[in-house]
Amino acid sequence: MFKPMNKWWMILPVLFTLAVTGCATYNPRPMDEVPFLDRAQTQYENNVQVTAAVPSAEESKKLFGVDLYERGVQPIWLKIENKDKKSIFFLPVGLDPDYFSPIEAAYVNHFTFSTPNNDDMTRRFLERGKGMYIAPGTTRSGFVYTPVDEGTKGFNVDILGEDHEVRTFIFFINVPGLRVDHHQVDFDTLYSEDEIMSYDADGLRKALENLPCCTTDKEGKDQGDPLNIVIIGEGEDLLHAFVRSGWDETETMYSTSALKTARSFIFGGEYRYSPVSGLYVFDRPQDAALQKARGTIHERNHLRLWLTPMRFEGKPVWIGQISRDIGVRFTWRTITTHKIDPDVDETRDFLVQDLWYSHGLLKNAYVKGVGAAPISEPGRNLTGDPYFTDGLRLVLWVSGEPVDQEDVEFVDWESPITH
Repeated sequence: MFKPMNKWWMILPVLFTLAVTGCATYNPRPMDEVPFLDRAQTQYENNVQVTAAVPSAEESKKLFGVDLYERGVQPIWLKIENKDKKSIFFLPVGLDPDYFSPIEAAYVNHFTFSTPNNDDMTRRFLERGKGMYIAPGTTRSGFVYTPVDEGTKGFNVDILGEDHEVRTFIFFINVPGLRVDHHQVDFDTLYSEDEIMSYDADGLRKALENLPCCTTDKEGKDQGDPLNIVIIGEGEDLLHAFVRSGWDETETMYSTSALKTARSFIFGGEYRYSPVSGLYVFDRPQDAALQKARGTIHERNHLRLWLTPMRFEGKPVWIGQISRDIGVRFTWRTITTHKIDPDVDETRDFLVQDLWYSHGLLKNAYVKGVGAAPISEPGRNLTGDPYFTDGLRLVLWVSGEPVDQEDVEFVDWESPITH
């Protein structure tokens, strides 16, 4: 006679899960035991002082007893001192319109079947949350729970006064944990003092036209993507302008980043900080790479930058390459590679719009130097992708501080309309 199967094996996984999660421990650490405040930044404006700090993933885990970053939550600690005679209000939407409420941030981190711990967690998130109202002569501090941004975290702290005065504090804080490529470069030793060359406007234009047309391979034999952008500005201002415009820094290639890249490549996920391959100018790979993801790792804008020995009005001059990834294809050289949009001028001109809209642009111009490659006779990069271009380079003067759009100047060197 057929005997019914024993059903205990079916419920054992459930019992195991209940046992594990039901006994989950919740042990957040006191703030004075986690040294993230050592990296705090303070700004002062018109009787209001704001201090901000961003805990890393490991520090957040200690502070809140759960892995916030894994759940997409990044806490920002703020201390706001109101030294004015009127009340002020902190506006969290100005910091990030997608911020989490304290209860929401706790909820997405709740344990399964562990009600006492979850209740304790919710209370802790509420207690450590940041209130909006700051009375005259008082100080309030706490956390705002935001979506995760690794590398450099850029955000505004907007303070509204009773008289409708708005004070805006702009912060850019490096968050430990991401192995950013440009952190590996000692920019101070790339060139000796004898190699540094300063130019006036006419000299700069000619010097930019005489820079190499394209990237190369490591041996310097084969030409790659066109060097179609020039950026003028201090490295910190450049980074702040791009971060404010939604660009992300790039990780170096190591075991963890390689696994993240492979996982995103296979499953089509978004890995905002994915390493990029090395292209060469001045006999070295790019000094920095930035990227702007669009849904998946297969679709992104990315640019590579090299510091030149040139200076203009005391500011460093960077040469770079920008392209738009639109898919993935197979190649004999690298097995798989991103396919670029062959209209590299469109991607180049996207950048000037992007920085203009995000108020990171002071001036822009176009110069010769790439060499025209018409659509009927396109150029080819190192992986064989075709590209066509009018042959001009986009020159951008960037600002670390916001610039009004109507104040941006166009320098009349070359016009892409006539090329």
